[in-house]
Amino acid sequence: MSEVLIRSPDLDAIEVAWFAALCDDDFRYLGVQDDTLRSTWQHCSEITSTADRLGYNNILLPNGYVAGQDTLTFAAGMASLTQQISLLVAIRCGEYHPPMLGRALASLDHMLEGRLTINIISSDMPGTTLPSEQRYQRSREVIEILKQGWQQERIDFSGDFYQFDLAAGPVKPYQQNGGPLLYFGGISEAARDLGAEHCDVFLMWPETESRLAETMQDMSQRAARYDRAIDFGLRIHVIVRETEQEAREAARQLVSQLDDQTASLLKHRSMDSRSLGVQRQNELRAEADPDGYIEPCIWSGIGRGRSGCGSAIVGTPDQVLEKIKTYTQMGMRSFIFSGYPHLEECNLFGRDVLPHLKTCQLSTVQQRRTKNPLTPLSHRPSS
Repeated sequence: MSEVLIRSPDLDAIEVAWFAALCDDDFRYLGVQDDTLRSTWQHCSEITSTADRLGYNNILLPNGYVAGQDTLTFAAGMASLTQQISLLVAIRCGEYHPPMLGRALASLDHMLEGRLTINIISSDMPGTTLPSEQRYQRSREVIEILKQGWQQERIDFSGDFYQFDLAAGPVKPYQQNGGPLLYFGGISEAARDLGAEHCDVFLMWPETESRLAETMQDMSQRAARYDRAIDFGLRIHVIVRETEQEAREAARQLVSQLDDQTASLLKHRSMDSRSLGVQRQNELRAEADPDGYIEPCIWSGIGRGRSGCGSAIVGTPDQVLEKIKTYTQMGMRSFIFSGYPHLEECNLFGRDVLPHLKTCQLSTVQQRRTKNPLTPLSHRPSS
């Protein structure tokens, strides 16, 4: 197999992120509603503040049309309540007028003093459907408009969806060295090409090591055609316990009350539930062993009742660490973990695994954050 070319080959640390359950996705038993785990401001802010206190480097703030917290609104609320953690804000391209999206992101990046990262989403908006190629073209245009605003004096753009000739001052972020990092995922041809051209971190969902390696090789080759290199990340759940038996039992308990009808309702409430990526997660689960493991320590049972990321690392702290080490040796530099219930598993992982990992923030490594940048939002222009 050809070498996988990555942006940060010599980095001896990884970015470790957690997940904030903004979109009604927190359970003790998958599919059983628990009022104490609803996506309220109090619950979601406690998850985020806990991850910040424990030393996680980043936290994914998802986007969806379900009862819960709006992503940008929540991120703004957390900006002054967090100290060191970056916020990975999911943006569904097309939901916002691009110049005003740029303005909102610039304000948020200044509030966070450069701790903003962006997860680009290209699935359908609520109540609408577009062919895949058009959705990714719309995302490409939004990204190019944002980048023009970050890196040029004017936004001068003409595309299939948007045409603009505007001053770029209102969209200038705190991170002046290229703007916030863009995290992106998707396995269709249109998705892969967009990620290769524009993303900084290509996120993958859990698969076997061999299939992950194939995706990484393909994406590194595609990026090279644009004279670029990208970093790779993995979005995966985790169940860590003192013994392997306890971890596997916790996995069984999580889905012990999940019936097929509830599982289908949960899975298909998401707007990406029929994407190619979710189909691949389903295929892997169908090929798993009788206990749902697609390979040692990788359990696919969560995917029965969840769209998107459908598998978890299940094991002892040493087993979880060994799996992360394997992924790191493959070339992955970013990990977005989660577990059920999210706050409890955040604490367990933060206690038993995180202290044994050498971590970093990729935005700092890639010098996106500079101190006291000169921007329209940070300094008054001299007269």
